[in-house]
Amino acid sequence: MLAEGLRKRYGDKWALDGFDLAVPAGTVCGLLGPNGAGKTTAVRILATLLRLDGGRAEVAGLDVARQAAAVRRHVALNGQQSTVDDVLTGRENLVMWGRLYHLSKREAAARADELLEQFGLTDAADKRAKHYSGGMRRRLDLASSFVMRPSVLFLDEPTTGLDPRNRGEVWREVRRVVAEGTTVLLTTQYLDEADQLADQVVVLDTGRVAAQGTPEQLKSKLGGDRIEVVVRTPEELPVVRDVLGPGAEVDDDAFRVSAAVADRVAALTRVTSALAAKGVDAEDIALRRPTLDEVFLAITGHKTGRDNVRAEVRA
Repeated sequence: MLAEGLRKRYGDKWALDGFDLAVPAGTVCGLLGPNGAGKTTAVRILATLLRLDGGRAEVAGLDVARQAAAVRRHVALNGQQSTVDDVLTGRENLVMWGRLYHLSKREAAARADELLEQFGLTDAADKRAKHYSGGMRRRLDLASSFVMRPSVLFLDEPTTGLDPRNRGEVWREVRRVVAEGTTVLLTTQYLDEADQLADQVVVLDTGRVAAQGTPEQLKSKLGGDRIEVVVRTPEELPVVRDVLGPGAEVDDDAFRVSAAVADRVAALTRVTSALAAKGVDAEDIALRRPTLDEVFLAITGHKTGRDNVRAEVRA
């Protein structure tokens, strides 16, 4: 999958303004960005649902502008809104999709059985979809995207609203289809999801690529490991700050002090001994790596859309 200088304008605003992307076959690319950054526009152009206003793009080796009909035979798009028909059973849903793709009745039934087994839904094949759990519905939705074995799958926030267990089920299926050779472009507001699934991450901001690399490469840009110390009383915070030295950051509300370290275990041992010598009985001491959430905030100056929504709700 390739995009070079993609541009798309709505009125006097450029939703995409020189967007570049290169995704090797059989890998997962996580496309991240704050609300309004252009993620959905990029996906819709690559999936041939929108015409581009500038640049070029290829999907499955085909030009999305000049060979749109051919591109559609190689791709599937799974959005936030479920395509599952609650009145039909799991098997009937998949057979329906097979028939919509012009498979014969025999072919559609055979393909439905294959997908039910692959996505772990055989035992629920003859239950109406309205009785499925959230994770089962999402797996059925994903299965419908594979009726025609697409070489490229676009996933637009596939686990929004799912609990951790059901998210894990969807992640497992995404990993499986990628292992079989499918290329995935994933947009998500869950930064841990991108960290778990993506071979590369592209951060989009105001229609342009703000940063890209593997999750580890992006996290390393914020520096190495950090040591965090949580104390029991606010009076202990200055003592911990002095022990951690210049650059230590204090979170008064959480009773926490943190600082970058280069020597990991040696630093942990040194800090623990120094705190004990000063009579500080820490609630918790830990080493941790920077998170993609911190990378996202540092690059864009925004929290994820999911966090912004939560902040608005709390307000």
